[in-house]
Amino acid sequence: MNWAVRVEQLTKHYVMDGETVRALRGVSFDVAEGEFLAIMGASGSGKSTLLNLLGCLDRPTAGSILLGDDDISTLGDNQLSEIRASRIGFIFQSYNLISQLTVLENIEVPLHYQRRLDSRTRRRSVELAEMVGLGDRLKHRPTQLSGGQQQRVAIARSLVNDPYYILADEPTGNLDSATTGEILILLDELHRQGKSIIMVTHEAEVGTRANRIITLRDGKIHSDQRLTNRGLPPSAITDPRNP
Repeated sequence: MNWAVRVEQLTKHYVMDGETVRALRGVSFDVAEGEFLAIMGASGSGKSTLLNLLGCLDRPTAGSILLGDDDISTLGDNQLSEIRASRIGFIFQSYNLISQLTVLENIEVPLHYQRRLDSRTRRRSVELAEMVGLGDRLKHRPTQLSGGQQQRVAIARSLVNDPYYILADEPTGNLDSATTGEILILLDELHRQGKSIIMVTHEAEVGTRANRIITLRDGKIHSDQRLTNRGLPPSAITDPRNP
């Protein structure tokens, strides 16, 4: 079996106000190519810390993160920036689009960092916009889009560099129940296409769209469950703000 990423004895400690916070305590797991993994847990369980480490936004205190042949936990800032731009796709709760750029230009942002913007990658960006249902919105700016459309732009952007895996941080957290269902169907389709997805969520209904759920508690893996009957129909997704 091929792995998208392998985490071994990952530990992260912070010092805050003179106190040591043990955010992660020896976490180990693998994510197979094409796997859809949900990471869940209560506030303070270590979800955000783990996401930051997997996204090369922070370094562990100890342990390793293996991405291909590289242990990314040992890399310097410039190398981590290159890994973020070339091998990891990001989907954020707040979309993180650039308001001055069009839909197409936002999708192409990772290509600018890699200096890979040419006629071929431009065609790829247009195809991704069409795939997420925004082929007729290429020249629109984020303020002209709904929240669901902005998240679709973020999903297209996460795919433009053909990443090892996609990191989705509460991807439906700012969406109503109907739009949540639409975004989850799109993530389902990416999973069927063989994309590796690591999604952090606090919503149980959203987590069950994955085919595996890791639950963190106090910085450790509390459970690691593979779902045999994965997914819920869109009608079963409820808005946590309006149960």
